[in-house]
Amino acid sequence: MEHMVDRVIGHLSASHRHLARILDAERHVAVRMGEVVHALPDHNPAFEGIPALLENSQLITKSMVGYLNTLADLEETLADHLSHVMKELDGGTGEE
Repeated sequence: MEHMVDRVIGHLSASHRHLARILDAERHVAVRMGEVVHALPDHNPAFEGIPALLENSQLITKSMVGYLNTLADLEETLADHLSHVMKELDGGTGEE
């Protein structure tokens, strides 16, 4: 039984590492987008008009919200997996 729990923990660990790599890549994209926004001039910007500026701002905001939602989903998934593992480990020690 412990061998199966160890294997499950190993697979969960590998999937969590992959999720963390994906989130890290998304984080870099969000950081770069923030740098681009910060580099925009405050006065007399030469954009294609206010509608284009608003659309681009909305896209950046959506990206940031998506990144934060993904982080929240990852945290929830990690908590769910960890709770299952802890229940299994707690149940396994009581049987021995």
